[in-house]
Amino acid sequence: MDVTANQQNQPPESLARQVRNAVIWRSGSQILAQLVQWAATFLVIRILSPHDYGLYAMTGVVLVFLNMLNGYGLASGLVQRPTISHREVRQLFGMLIALNLTLALAQLAIAPVAASYYRQPQVATLLRVQSLLYIATPFIALPYALLSREMDFRRQAKVNMIASVVSASTALGGALAGLGVWTLVFAPMALFYTRAIGMTIAARALVWPSFDFRGAGGLARFGGVMAASQLFWFLQSQADVFIGGRHFTPHMLGIYTTSLFLTQIFVSKFVPPLNEVAFSAYARIQHDADATAAAFLKAVRVIMLVALPFYFGLAITAEPLVLTMLGDKWAEAIPVVRLLACAMPFMTLQVLFTPASDALGRPGIGVRNGATGAVILSAAFLIAVRWGPVGLGWAWICAYPLYLGFTCRRSLPVIGTSLARVAGAITPPLAAASVMAMAVLLVDARLPRLAPAPHLAVLVAVGGAVYGGALFAFARGTIEELVALVRR
Repeated sequence: MDVTANQQNQPPESLARQVRNAVIWRSGSQILAQLVQWAATFLVIRILSPHDYGLYAMTGVVLVFLNMLNGYGLASGLVQRPTISHREVRQLFGMLIALNLTLALAQLAIAPVAASYYRQPQVATLLRVQSLLYIATPFIALPYALLSREMDFRRQAKVNMIASVVSASTALGGALAGLGVWTLVFAPMALFYTRAIGMTIAARALVWPSFDFRGAGGLARFGGVMAASQLFWFLQSQADVFIGGRHFTPHMLGIYTTSLFLTQIFVSKFVPPLNEVAFSAYARIQHDADATAAAFLKAVRVIMLVALPFYFGLAITAEPLVLTMLGDKWAEAIPVVRLLACAMPFMTLQVLFTPASDALGRPGIGVRNGATGAVILSAAFLIAVRWGPVGLGWAWICAYPLYLGFTCRRSLPVIGTSLARVAGAITPPLAAASVMAMAVLLVDARLPRLAPAPHLAVLVAVGGAVYGGALFAFARGTIEELVALVRR
């Protein structure tokens, strides 16, 4: 079976329609799936303790490190190639199986070392059980690659929705049953195995694996570069937990990681599915430099239009939000949430660059950017950890703008645009979000003493109304572009 790509010869309308459908299904399903998971997650957070989340975060460092080697870079190589053969599909499946079995064994070996580092014996037991996750990964990554090549996110969306319901049900059931930290272990396992079964059926991707890897050098090299990029992403995204886990109690680490979860909801849950669609779309138009640059700037405009008011509002409403959503036992997270929310706009913009440079055949750009970020952020966290979770929050604020500056310098010439044009795309929503923030602060200062929930409701209502009005003043063109996009 040969899969021949004639995407480059398709009319722009055809690709635009495919991108719109992909965004609707991938992002729309992600929103629905996250609503289901968040409803369960916030209930679970209220039931479990910061200590449970701290223990789980310690295992998360090992999981994230090994999962970046799980073969999704190889799968991305299959998406990026203009043509693929049945033999290459079988080779990819064989690579994924061999790689993930190796990772499972590696995690079993690392488990006691990680427990010793964190001085928490239970971490070893948790990691041993979590090694079962790797068995499911090949049955997710291969179907993902095949469906993404066709920009068929509809079937992926249906599977993700079912998996989210299963995972959320498992989490809530485990918390109510008093399983403690094991609730946080079993819920992802339910998610992975449901996705593995569903994705394999959706993509009809159950093929016989080939362990004869001759001729697969190009695929392996692309996957290796992508894995290297992910390695540096791991260093920068997990350095704070790795460093903090050694110095903090599980309780304080749980406070920090839950604060991070709240502030990264948008960038970690909504932006990645958009980036998946963007990667496929950029790969289809990679030979048209002007179209690629225009698509990147549109992505920046639309995403920051939503991201900036979210983060500004999160920083201002941190106290009533935490007390309403998480409960009084999480009150220590309030100042950490406020600080982290101020850093997240820089992170959101940062993660938009990699899909464009990768799809343009320049994954090395992402590797170098990731290496720079790993050094800058790790150094900041090492200095700031002595001041606890609040210190790590300040480290994010100080380090991430510097990291973004290096990324812009390397990536913008490859994408074919300029810093001035990126700034022009961000300025209107930034102005509107700033007006919103000032208005909400003024209202907050004059509100009578209210319970957290009505206090939060008033501030959200004021912020939404002011931001909407400010957008018409500062970003009417962007609103019209977004409305037109949604209508189409």
